[in-house]
Amino acid sequence: MPAFKKNRLFLALTVTVFLAGCAVGPDYARPTSTLPEQHKEATATAQAVAPVNAEWWTLFNDATLNQLVQQTLAANQDLQAAIARLEASEAAAREAGAELYPAIGLAANGSRNRTSGETFSGQKIGSGTYNNNRAALSLSYELDLWGRIRRSNEAARAEALASRFGRDSIQLALIGQLVNEYLSLRSNEAQLEVTRQTLASRQESLEIVQARLDAGSASGLELAQAESQLNAAQGQWSQFKRLRALSENQIGLLSGQPGLKIASASLEQLPLPPTPPTGLPSSLLEARPDVRQAEEKLIAANARIGVAKAAYFPTIGLTGLYGSESAALSNLFTGSAGIWTAAIGLTMPIFDAGRTGARVDQATAAQAENIANYRKTLQTAFREVNDAIVNLHEFANEEAAFAAQVDASKRAFNLAQKRYESGYSGYSDLLDTQRTLNTAQLLYLASRKNRLGASVDLFK
Repeated sequence: MPAFKKNRLFLALTVTVFLAGCAVGPDYARPTSTLPEQHKEATATAQAVAPVNAEWWTLFNDATLNQLVQQTLAANQDLQAAIARLEASEAAAREAGAELYPAIGLAANGSRNRTSGETFSGQKIGSGTYNNNRAALSLSYELDLWGRIRRSNEAARAEALASRFGRDSIQLALIGQLVNEYLSLRSNEAQLEVTRQTLASRQESLEIVQARLDAGSASGLELAQAESQLNAAQGQWSQFKRLRALSENQIGLLSGQPGLKIASASLEQLPLPPTPPTGLPSSLLEARPDVRQAEEKLIAANARIGVAKAAYFPTIGLTGLYGSESAALSNLFTGSAGIWTAAIGLTMPIFDAGRTGARVDQATAAQAENIANYRKTLQTAFREVNDAIVNLHEFANEEAAFAAQVDASKRAFNLAQKRYESGYSGYSDLLDTQRTLNTAQLLYLASRKNRLGASVDLFK
């Protein structure tokens, strides 16, 4: 081969390899963070240094809760739908990746044909009947010189990862919702127990007032007040009973078990899980599934700019065919029956009235929107962590204060009851201490539930 032809071939191969290694459009770079380096409340709240347990709900040491979470992961329909979306996205990513490789097909056909003797050519050669049999392999391949296929593949992979993190986000949210609903159920049970004790106390007070009224040492006003307080406690009982039933129904829906019945247990037996260590950098938020989902969507939007820009450049395709064709089936695979074709094609836009430019602008705007969504997701995650840390700290203080109030209210109630029975104070004093004790007990249980819920939010 002459030297100049060798040089031209070498130059063509070099240019082709160079172009095949480039891809138009911006390469992805993570946006700069707008978050502080650490959470502002991180040093004020930690109770123990502990790593984040992937199965954090097990730290409540509740076998019923653990079983409910496992059932939710297996049977919740929202999670099953997310898994189906993930499978569809992964299949779409495989489809996009297949474009990087040649497509090879096999075609075979046989036909029997008769030509007309009345056409222009038929009047010269006459009519005829003949067979035609054909079998051939075909090949088609697009040279991805500008990276259109690679950018499409990049976008599809990012969308698949976004679906995976979307599934993880739904799973995390479902578990958090289930645990919080379970805490609400246990809190309602505890409030029912407090109300039962209140009912017994007020029933006893009503009997005492009735006895004093019969003896002439109490008034009808005191009896009416005692009856009113007893009725209020009965209404409170119905309210907490209703709320517990609603929580049980919601847990049944989340865990895919309609009609679920949950045995009663104590709220106070649930331990407060250890919190993550102090001083954790805010950059750890980037590991949250919702944040990673937002970033993968941004990566996909960034890659689609390259897909849109590739339309400015020529599309080069290779096609080929190799096989046999014969009138007689017995001669189909003889040497003279062989057929082949090889072709290269090029298409390039000349004028499209700005259509390609408009698509590039759309893709660029979509990228800007996803950058904003990514930063907003980070900022929301940062706020949620700060809220959980503040809540965990302040609910702990609140719980301690209400626990002290319960102790003091019990002492005040016991003293007021003795003073009333001895005739040293009026019934209004006893009523006040009864109401104060009931309120303090309910507030204590609510703060306990809120404190446990804040630990759930922090783990999420």
